[in-house]
Amino acid sequence: MTYSFNLVEQPWIPCSAPDGQARELSLRETLKQAHTLRGIAGDSPLETAAIYRLLLAVLHSALRGPESAAAWNELWQAGKWDTPWLNAYLDKWQHRFDLFDPQRPFYQANDERVRSKSIISLAIDMASGNNAALFDHHTEDVGADVLPAKAARILIVAQTFGLAGLTGIEQKFTDAPWGRGIIFMVEGDTLFQTLALNCLRYGGDYPVDVPIIGEDLPAWESDDPYKPREVPNGYLDYLTWQARRILLKPEGNVSQARVSQVTIAPALRLEASRLDPFKNYRKDEKSGYLSSRFYEDRVLWRDSSALFNVKVSDNHHPPANFAWVALLADKGYIETHRTLRYIALGMANDQAKVEFFRQEHMPLPLAFLENSDLVGKLEAALLLATETRKSIWSAASWMSVLIVAPNADGKNWKDINQNTKVQGAHLYNHWSVERDFWGTLEVPFFHLLEGLPDDPEIAMKTWKDTLKHTAWEALDKAANQAGNTIHALKAAVRARGKLGYGLKELFPEPEKEVIA
Repeated sequence: MTYSFNLVEQPWIPCSAPDGQARELSLRETLKQAHTLRGIAGDSPLETAAIYRLLLAVLHSALRGPESAAAWNELWQAGKWDTPWLNAYLDKWQHRFDLFDPQRPFYQANDERVRSKSIISLAIDMASGNNAALFDHHTEDVGADVLPAKAARILIVAQTFGLAGLTGIEQKFTDAPWGRGIIFMVEGDTLFQTLALNCLRYGGDYPVDVPIIGEDLPAWESDDPYKPREVPNGYLDYLTWQARRILLKPEGNVSQARVSQVTIAPALRLEASRLDPFKNYRKDEKSGYLSSRFYEDRVLWRDSSALFNVKVSDNHHPPANFAWVALLADKGYIETHRTLRYIALGMANDQAKVEFFRQEHMPLPLAFLENSDLVGKLEAALLLATETRKSIWSAASWMSVLIVAPNADGKNWKDINQNTKVQGAHLYNHWSVERDFWGTLEVPFFHLLEGLPDDPEIAMKTWKDTLKHTAWEALDKAANQAGNTIHALKAAVRARGKLGYGLKELFPEPEKEVIA
């Protein structure tokens, strides 16, 4: 039997329509209708990100550009991707987008050294190996069969986000390009705008992180996309990097094919020092550049000042798409007063074990990308929030310790028994003091972003007042949870005194003018 599922013409990409409903479209229709769609709506953040990456690869490959900011502006002004050049490109390479083509199945290659496995072992969001069931509750023991549309999405996620690990053969799996770190995408009002805003200048030394050093081809144009190499030939090669040799095995009726079995083997190993245009990096003295990552107990907006600082330095390497948008705004191609958004997508993992997925939508005021002074003010505001958190921690930690060991009252912190501190820490965590503090500040932070460009003085005063009020609220909530025993009430009084002193140090009252 000859199976076929062509991604150019068959529906498989989950898109969000203007009415908010999700629907599946083909690759051609997704790009054709992009100006009428809200965005990509994958079953998981990884699926959404992987589809965005593939769509950008198709656009860059069809354009072999844009070669300049001016060329980008022509695309932006056109307002849609439904163009003869794109349709001609898809027509030319359509045969390489068949998921089950017997000679060149899309994004796949066979490896006879490995045996077939359940497709669940390929799906990062299904429970297999070390992975818990995060979105889908099938298990590797039970198995699953999926329709070709879902199989296609599982495939591109694996090639984009696969993690290093054992394979059952001598060669090990290595990380796919987006396996670790947060992916930052600039977001517009429509899918067309989102794709255009992340469509970087192609050619020369830009994107600066992926220079063109050879014949730069996407995987579907290459005669051998698995030719051994660790350094991509260029941006197109990088966007379609084949980190795995995967082969989907369709079965059942030709007109209603399902996929339950796959083979998976290692393929291209990407050099470890490669920086990605969609990640944010800071430089560590020992480890080199480290990308921003998701943490369960840390809200992402706390790192906004680093993201908005689009100047590359020895210690900081911002997302190239943020810097590109700043350049476009500087040239007048995007309104500088406009507030865009950015999407942060990715997962947190411990070695090869996926802990959670996350997708966040945050405001991206262009004024911050163009004005380093504004970024400095934002950094100062965020630092003040961090110092306020320290004051809350100090006060609430003392309260927890005094409840656990009332006789510790009057002692120095260094003289408190370590076991008492540990018990106090458990109580402190149970109160969720910091989660309440940072969670309450999210909306005020967005107001701060809006206010700083117009009136920094008023915006900062409002932010400081909010920090003080939120700190007292967080401590009062913890005190209420502590109960009404004599020891708890006494501990709360001590904690309030300590927080009051800390806030007075952080927010000193202005000196009153002395009238002679």
